[in-house]
Amino acid sequence: MRLETLFLIAKREYVQRIRSKGFWIATLILPLFVVAAAVLPSLLLSKSRSTQRVVVVDETGRLAPRLLEKSPEGGKRKMRDQVASFTYEVEPPGKDPEAQRAALDARVLAQEIDAWIWLGADVLEGKPVEYHAKTVSNVITQEVLRDNLSYVVRRERLAGAGLDPDRVGELSAQVELTTVRVSKEGSRTEGGLAGAAFAYVLFLLLYMVLVIWGQQVMQGVLEEKSSRIIEVVLSSVRPFELMMGKLVGICAVGLTQFGIWLATLATVSAPGVIASLAALPPEVKLPTVTFAMVVHFLLLFVLGFFVFSTFYAAIGAAFNNLQEAQQVAGVAVFFLVIPVFLMVRIINDPGSTFAVVASLIPLFTPLLMTLRISLEMPPLWQILLAYALTVGFVVGMVWVCARIYRIGILMYGKKPTFQELWKWIRYA
Repeated sequence: MRLETLFLIAKREYVQRIRSKGFWIATLILPLFVVAAAVLPSLLLSKSRSTQRVVVVDETGRLAPRLLEKSPEGGKRKMRDQVASFTYEVEPPGKDPEAQRAALDARVLAQEIDAWIWLGADVLEGKPVEYHAKTVSNVITQEVLRDNLSYVVRRERLAGAGLDPDRVGELSAQVELTTVRVSKEGSRTEGGLAGAAFAYVLFLLLYMVLVIWGQQVMQGVLEEKSSRIIEVVLSSVRPFELMMGKLVGICAVGLTQFGIWLATLATVSAPGVIASLAALPPEVKLPTVTFAMVVHFLLLFVLGFFVFSTFYAAIGAAFNNLQEAQQVAGVAVFFLVIPVFLMVRIINDPGSTFAVVASLIPLFTPLLMTLRISLEMPPLWQILLAYALTVGFVVGMVWVCARIYRIGILMYGKKPTFQELWKWIRYA
């Protein structure tokens, strides 16, 4: 293999694509979309906050006062509580319930109130509460109201049984575990699944990059094949050099675009991240991020990019046009998703034989080895073996692609079968 030839091919692919208008349009659109996705939900949330005026008719005479006392769980507010709040107006039950209901409905239609609820005498026995409003599609608002009602009913039931609701809450509080990670650098309090976040981040990054650039790799391999220029090029360039050069060049373009996206995302999100870190409670511990973990993350991300890009390159080498190749292009994503189903078992026991063997399979190494490193640093020989096997897999896949490509450029108008592809690999 002549490195200067490979470099020239990679440089041509990189420069040609980096100068295109489509590259810069796509590069700018995604950061704008990310910023919009980050800002708009908060903006819409702030605009959608509403206070419902609710009339409460309480036949028990005991629940309405508790409903006015305080919010559920001693004042702790969930995210959805920020969307809906309530102003309660207590109305005693009248002598004619049907006439009272009709009058309340009229007030709803006249927009004097937003809703009314009827707490029957048997609500403490588990009977449902009636909720009347002009619209009942506001499921989040109803969920908040349901929590408020459940809170006061639960406290009233406990009080009716002769128990102190506050004391019962204290005695039935859940026991928490303080997890401490033991390492050679020293013990440190850390969340149990904090390390697994790195593997999921890598999966999301790889998935996003492959969805965007996998097609580009496949299309790049098909370009010269459809124009027939490649028949002249191959007279001076070996198929392996051409295939590896195109793969390196296109992958470099993808990584460049991805680097721009990450830099933009980091710049936009930095103020919010800093503010969130400053507001974290003392008991919340962030995962330990070492220099070695960052290096392995970057290396495995690049290797994962090349591993799955070779699948798209192989598909492009085997077929005659983009329409045919797209029919089987989802195979690469299928192999990317498989490790996600294996993560749960590895998270529970990252040092098991199953975890070691699975992380050494080149198709699974980028995700599963990242997961193991983030949970518990494997022995050095396992990491080096994983790198060697993955690099060997990439080189082998490029070799296979080149041999298929060498024969495929001479085949016209026919989809190759698996038997024919095997013959091309053997005799090319």
